[in-house]
Amino acid sequence: MEQTIKVNKTEYRVLRLLGHGKGGYSYLVTDGNHQYTLKQIHHEPCSYYQFGDKLDSELRDYERLTAVGIPMPKLLDVDRIRERILKEYIEGPTIYDLVLNSCVEEDYLFQIRDMCDRLYDAGLNIDYFPTNFIVKEDKLYYIDYECNDYMEQWNFENWGVKYWSRTPEFLEHVKQHQNEG
Repeated sequence: MEQTIKVNKTEYRVLRLLGHGKGGYSYLVTDGNHQYTLKQIHHEPCSYYQFGDKLDSELRDYERLTAVGIPMPKLLDVDRIRERILKEYIEGPTIYDLVLNSCVEEDYLFQIRDMCDRLYDAGLNIDYFPTNFIVKEDKLYYIDYECNDYMEQWNFENWGVKYWSRTPEFLEHVKQHQNEG
């Protein structure tokens, strides 16, 4: 991993890897004054998801979710040449971590259902997997920008909810990924 990463003309020091998803790697970075999330788009194959232009998709999806009023980190900068996105860093535990530790509060489920009402009315789904949600000061944030046209099979009630408690699906995922860094 590089020690520094540039977004356009600004250099950021990499503090740590936050996560690796189907569209990119997310890092916690700093400019020396503030911390940010930097997403580096990757082009690794994904057998279960088809992308067009990943960077354009991220930007389009950010606009769609902003218009719907989904709480998310603010988009701060885009480096099209290097395929990097700089966004606000929201510190807090993920829903995944809270499920692992049996600490998911009922209010988080009310908040995700409120998001679902907005999304479904707009004809959208998001990636409901619990690593994509952070709680800060009791407020739930969707930290990914991915969204798709609504399909009932991928809505929260039919897919996402399976990973928001210690269900067999969640525990199987933990087992499969327990040796990853």
